[in-house]
Amino acid sequence: MELLCYEADTYRRAYVDVALLTDRVLGYLLKSQETHRPSDNYFTCVQTDIQPSMRKMVATWMLQVCEDQQCEEEVFPLAMNYLDRFLCLQPLEKIRLQLLGTTCMLLASKMKETVPLSVEKLCIYTDNSIRPEDLLDMELFVLQKLKWDLAVVMPHDFMEHFLTKMPLTAGTKQNVYKYAQTYMALCATDEKFIASRPSMISAGSVAAAIQGLHLDNVDCIFSSQCLIPFLSQLIRCDPGSLQACQKQIELLLESSLRQAPQEADIASDAMSMVGETDPPCTPTHVRDVDI
Repeated sequence: MELLCYEADTYRRAYVDVALLTDRVLGYLLKSQETHRPSDNYFTCVQTDIQPSMRKMVATWMLQVCEDQQCEEEVFPLAMNYLDRFLCLQPLEKIRLQLLGTTCMLLASKMKETVPLSVEKLCIYTDNSIRPEDLLDMELFVLQKLKWDLAVVMPHDFMEHFLTKMPLTAGTKQNVYKYAQTYMALCATDEKFIASRPSMISAGSVAAAIQGLHLDNVDCIFSSQCLIPFLSQLIRCDPGSLQACQKQIELLLESSLRQAPQEADIASDAMSMVGETDPPCTPTHVRDVDI
């Protein structure tokens, strides 16, 4: 008897449903995106112990955890939406910020993953500074504050609507998608984009990805003079606002690349906590930030 061995995807993923890419659905997304958009003034109006730099630190750590666990691309920005919405409603001590971030990753993975992140694994990523029972208690508390309203319109929801309307080959479309995902993840880590519309972040990321890939040299339709009015018409916004958003995203990438060595050290320490005994530099150290 001959045994045949082959590799297959561990989890099955749904194909893109073309019925969900109609203009009617896009209009519904544009209308619904306002429902769960957090405010960006909670640092001054609600929080007394948490600063933007602390949010940046915990967001960088959360992104690295999601990447290390190969989560779906929607998990991290969705977790940041939960985190920002919670901080808009509830004052929080800075020593509990990592607990909140971990809880938001758990909830987001339950919403988007076939197999969500386990409580035990997430606690390991905190160097066991968080106990499973504390994480479960915080999960219920966050759910109560968010009124169990976890279905959120995210920038990723607009991507296929944009890309299917462009004359892109399958390979080029995949490249644009990957580049735009990187931009959207960066936006989720930066406090300047907390209150931005998901459609604006998505369109700005797509425009930045197309410019970064120099597709304007291939087809004039991808030049800024054509692309910005096209995308702004789709999301029903002013072209100038969209162009400003694109420039802000590109500046964010440049800033992130300059800070990459320092952030890589933080990420490396956070990832090394699995199987090592030395205390890592995780966002639990936000308690040491001198305010």
